Amino acid sequence: MLRSILLLLLFCGLLSIHVSAQEHSVTNMEETGIWNGLYIKARFSKHFGYYGEHHYRTRNSLDDVNSYVGRPRQIYNRAGLNIFFNDYFEAVIGPALVVNFSPDPYSDEYEPYVLEHRIWHQWLLKMPMMGRVKMYHQFRVEHRWKKDNDIGAEFEFTNRFRYKLFAYIPINKPTITKNTLYFSPSVEIFMHSGESIVYNPFEDFRTYNGFGYVLSNKVTLFAGHMWTLGQKSSGYEYKSSNIFRFNVFIGLDTRKNQQQLPKINLGY
Repeated sequence: MLRSILLLLLFCGLLSIHVSAQEHSVTNMEETGIWNGLYIKARFSKHFGYYGEHHYRTRNSLDDVNSYVGRPRQIYNRAGLNIFFNDYFEAVIGPALVVNFSPDPYSDEYEPYVLEHRIWHQWLLKMPMMGRVKMYHQFRVEHRWKKDNDIGAEFEFTNRFRYKLFAYIPINKPTITKNTLYFSPSVEIFMHSGESIVYNPFEDFRTYNGFGYVLSNKVTLFAGHMWTLGQKSSGYEYKSSNIFRFNVFIGLDTRKNQQQLPKINLGY
């Protein structure tokens, strides 16, 4: 377990160095942005609950790729039935609705926004504690009906397959409790398939690292930086992005006499 943690941290560090070298060669940084997210997790019974994600995402202006703001990118809503099998395994299934805004708000060639519909399911495996560190494996599949913002574009059906490895490491306390500051490194790979996916089955790779603070038994704050690398439709070109993310996690438990920490990815 300790070896896995060290490898994860080493990989994130080496990746940052690799990014700097690649930015000036075959990989172009095409986007910066800020993603604001609200995560809600409510426990109704021993085995069932609600899971929701609600995001507002911006991206850089057209004339400055390093501006991070300037255009709306997405409004992202994901919901689902959370199923708790035991302390180490849970799943979610449900719908998602995404609003994709025009890449050029001033052009008549694009619709101002288009809707994207999804059905998604997820499995989360929690590893036993190793010292003060907890690691997770997250598997997610998304069935997507989406189209470009081009006028007259048609919907296309694709499937996306995601795997994420992440950890939670408390800093000022042995375990994550109220008023705990913690560090969370993560890496995630995205693959996709469909009629329109020919030369680019590798959709995205993300490394997302940040710090969280447990404000109360129901609220956790989190802020971090995400770097992405994606394969373009040609298959031999790649694009990258730099995103700052700010999240609020809300955990609720309607069962009697329960005062639990928010369990948005937290397994303590």
